[in-house]
Amino acid sequence: MSRCPWGDSAPDYAEYHDTEWGVELHGTPELYERMSLEAFQSGLSWITILRKRPAFRAAFGGFDPVLVAEFGPADVERLMADAGIVRNRLKIDAAIHNARVIVSEGVDLDALLWSFAPTGHVRPATFADVPAITDESKAMAKELKKRGFKFLGPTTCYALMQATGMVDDHIATCFRASA
Repeated sequence: MSRCPWGDSAPDYAEYHDTEWGVELHGTPELYERMSLEAFQSGLSWITILRKRPAFRAAFGGFDPVLVAEFGPADVERLMADAGIVRNRLKIDAAIHNARVIVSEGVDLDALLWSFAPTGHVRPATFADVPAITDESKAMAKELKKRGFKFLGPTTCYALMQATGMVDDHIATCFRASA
C-alpha cells in the first residue's frame, strides 16, 4: 500500500494517516480540539501530540469549549503538572483563552473555519509539492487573530486545514488520493 511518505514512518502515523488526516471533520468541539492540538504541536513533532492525545482529551474535558472556558488558575496549575500533556504555559493559556473566545463571542467554529476552505485545490504530486502556508491559511489566521484567538498563525492554520479535510494533501501516489 502506498502512503504519503510521513504516513509510513511510524505505526501511529500510519493509523492517523489512514483513518483521520484529510477526512472532513465538523463540529465546534471537534474543531476546537484539533485547533488546540495543532497549536500545542507548534515547535514539536506531530507524533508527540498524537501519542499524548488521550491525555490531552482527559486533561481538557474532551475539549468541550464551554467546560474549558471555565478553567481557572487551579486548572492551569493542574495542567502544568500533568506529565501526560505538553506543559507549556503559553500554549495552555492560549487553549483556555481560545475556548473563552468561542463561548463569549458565540463563535460557530465549524462555519468560521470551513469558510476558509479553498473552492479548488490541486492535489500535490509529491510531498515536496505540499505547501506549508496558503493564501487561505493566511486569511484564516488573520481572521482568528482579529477575533482574539491566540497561537494560530498561517502554518498552524494550514496544518489544521489539512488535518480536518478542508484541503486534501494526500499525494497523487497515496492510496488515500483515490478515497
